[in-house]
Amino acid sequence: MLAISTRPAASRLLSKAQRFISTNHGEYDAVIVGGGPAGLALASALGSKKELQNSLKIALVEAGDLSKVRDWSPQAGTFSNRVVSLTNASQAFLKDIGSWGHVEQERTAPIQEMQVWDGVSDARITFSASELGVPTPDQGMARLTETLNLQRGLLRHLQSIPDVHVLDKSKVQSITVDETPGSWPLVHLDTGRVLKARLLIGADGLNSPVRSFAKISTYGWSYDTQAIVCTMVHSPRGAFLGPNTTAYQRFLPTGPIAFLPISDTASSLVWSTKPALATALKGCEPSVLARMINAAFRLPEISMRYLHDRILEAHEAGKPITDEEIKAEILWREQSHSIDQTSAYSSITIDSNSGIPPLDAEMVPPVVSSIQPGTIASFPLRYNHAETYTGEGQGSRTVLVGDAAHTIHPLAGQGLNLGLGDVECLSRCIHGTVLRGGDIGSYTALLPYTQERYLENHKIMSACDKLHKLYHTSSGPLVQLRSVGLEVLNEFDSIKAAIMMSAGSVSKTSRVLSYNGDVRAAMFDMAAKGVENIGKAAGVAQVVRGGLVGIAVNALQNLAKAVTAAAASSQGSSQGK
Repeated sequence: MLAISTRPAASRLLSKAQRFISTNHGEYDAVIVGGGPAGLALASALGSKKELQNSLKIALVEAGDLSKVRDWSPQAGTFSNRVVSLTNASQAFLKDIGSWGHVEQERTAPIQEMQVWDGVSDARITFSASELGVPTPDQGMARLTETLNLQRGLLRHLQSIPDVHVLDKSKVQSITVDETPGSWPLVHLDTGRVLKARLLIGADGLNSPVRSFAKISTYGWSYDTQAIVCTMVHSPRGAFLGPNTTAYQRFLPTGPIAFLPISDTASSLVWSTKPALATALKGCEPSVLARMINAAFRLPEISMRYLHDRILEAHEAGKPITDEEIKAEILWREQSHSIDQTSAYSSITIDSNSGIPPLDAEMVPPVVSSIQPGTIASFPLRYNHAETYTGEGQGSRTVLVGDAAHTIHPLAGQGLNLGLGDVECLSRCIHGTVLRGGDIGSYTALLPYTQERYLENHKIMSACDKLHKLYHTSSGPLVQLRSVGLEVLNEFDSIKAAIMMSAGSVSKTSRVLSYNGDVRAAMFDMAAKGVENIGKAAGVAQVVRGGLVGIAVNALQNLAKAVTAAAASSQGSSQGK
């Protein structure tokens, strides 16, 4: 009798348990952890492929509230302080997956020219879209936009893809796996749900839970540097100078400072400097930061060192330097360097943009008049690279993209572009595996992704790291070597074109046009100009004893040796700390 009476109760309990499992457990072909641009782009890429829409069940997990991004509606004329520079290759990928059309174009700006120079010697190199054979010069070499604008566009695109399940406000509590080899990872969320993943993708940033689960180690180091970001307000450049489409970057011994155009009257700042100075600048009035930005692009390095010392002394004394004090200091330094107040190198007199601008107006960015309220922030910089992008053993069926796999110094603006390159490659590998009827979580399916992206990322990361270390010194011999190398490089358009191609200014699609294609013709034209320049240099070499070409070659060889030595020395000292 007792046994009979308990059967219905047991049956009811089992039924409830089954309902709980079906409601809170889900089986997915791909689970993407991380709702940043890389994770959202990967979900969009996989969801936009028609061949995959009926084959893959995809989930994207994000701890934050994505409705805040989806509903983001800033006031007209104001901009977020976190921006990204999207290369033409990255834009082409976003267009291909259908996401770029959802990005608000009015909140983007092309970079049609870049001016980069040495803060000690003033040696300068210029990249111009019109001179380097970029297929669409009006589009520029890259396009600047706010990270939020890109994320919102990706989310809007995902709303039209029902096969991608976006689970925001869901934090990953743990990731487990059965002891059986090849078992699928189980992602446990704080909402009680458990997601079983054929392929688990970590797009979850520097402190990646997915990378920790897969036991993938990383190597890298923290730079003794912090990046200050903010949105700068300035006057329009005026009819004689054209629109605000030039990016400026000056390499100071304390770190590079970049001025990135985002509208006619607003630009974004990324200033890498010493942590103590970053703290002191943030503790001052915003107008002090504005004046220091103007000075950083104009004053000689010796005066910048003096101003930095004054700001640090005032901060340590508990009395941040005032706007009037820094204005007087900068004015005195400009007068001591004989800087004419009518010159573009004068930062005190705000240019009214009336009349004909000074001859040197294009050499420096517009004078910053103010900082957009609430946009000043800073964050530490580091170099970090995972030893592999795919997990093995108990951590198999996992793969890393974006910042979960690598973080890079922002001096070249390549961080997100590397991440989007990861996304493009991984989505291509997954697509091919599905078409062949393979297992997207298998080692063989993921191997081409690692083989293609690891070396490509390492090359760019290593170059940026060495550039940072090279320009982080004011040593006379090294400054001379890097300056000669930079000036020589500036004379060879073909080499600059190759640099811009490798940096993504020309999309992969454009690079493989037919022999009759405009891009190929443009690149041959660039090569011809390079040969012509070599010929000119050879002609001058006959006149100048020692030969300009010999000097250039020696300088570039010595520069390479110096960079390697500086990088090795810096890395050795970092590891010894």
